[in-house]
Amino acid sequence: MSSEIKKTLVVIIGALLNAISLNLFLIPASVYASGFTGVSQLLSSVIEEYTPFYVSTGILLLLLNIPVTILGWKKVGKSFTLYSFLSVAATTFFLGIIPLHSLSEDILLNAVFGGVIAAIGVGMTLKYGASTGGLDIIAMILSRMKDRPVGTYFFMLNSIIILTAGLLYGWEKALYTLVTLYVSTRVIDAIHTRHEKLTAMVITKKADDLKKAIHSKLVRGITTIPAKGGFTNEPKDMMIIVITRYELYDLEKVIKEVDPNAFTNVVQTTGIYGFFRKD
Repeated sequence: MSSEIKKTLVVIIGALLNAISLNLFLIPASVYASGFTGVSQLLSSVIEEYTPFYVSTGILLLLLNIPVTILGWKKVGKSFTLYSFLSVAATTFFLGIIPLHSLSEDILLNAVFGGVIAAIGVGMTLKYGASTGGLDIIAMILSRMKDRPVGTYFFMLNSIIILTAGLLYGWEKALYTLVTLYVSTRVIDAIHTRHEKLTAMVITKKADDLKKAIHSKLVRGITTIPAKGGFTNEPKDMMIIVITRYELYDLEKVIKEVDPNAFTNVVQTTGIYGFFRKD
């Protein structure tokens, strides 16, 4: 199975899990997800309650993502944006065919299981170099425009969701939404990473081949340091490269293809001083 087909399948499965989380757990319990999905839920509830119309969460999610996708296509890259929009479109499709049905009357169970199932879908999608659209595309654009942590923007939007839910539907719902957000973040951390920038340290005997392969796929600087095996005393090279979390899948793929025996350590990068290419 080719990597593109595998990535497409993972994106579709991730979208299915997101739809299951919403229609079977979060929406029936009036608990809100994070990011654009949560905004879509809130808008759907507000439109239904305060106007004679009804617009589903799935349709609103698709509509909110259209301008973001156009911006991402121009600013981020076609492949990343295409897979992200596929994720959103598939989520909208599955939300339309999965019945809106509550599996439990316990709001805490709905908040926890909804958060876990959605996070598994998001984590899988991120692990294969795609995203679930919305905030991830915005985060990618912001990280290229300004070399600052994008966690602040995630926090701000999610805070607006929690406060709005509290003001409109009671603070109990807002607190359960906070539980969902916390659970989601922890699960995504376990499956992939929520850190915007990462440092990969690759110890290899094929440094020249690996450098060429990485540069053909990623526009990133690489620092090479001579190294020696502690047990074998064999001469090796340690390559240090700073990437965004969205490039981790491509880097892993290149390393496996060129040098399956390479040892790679990926760590969180909290700050960068000096030149870091953003375009």
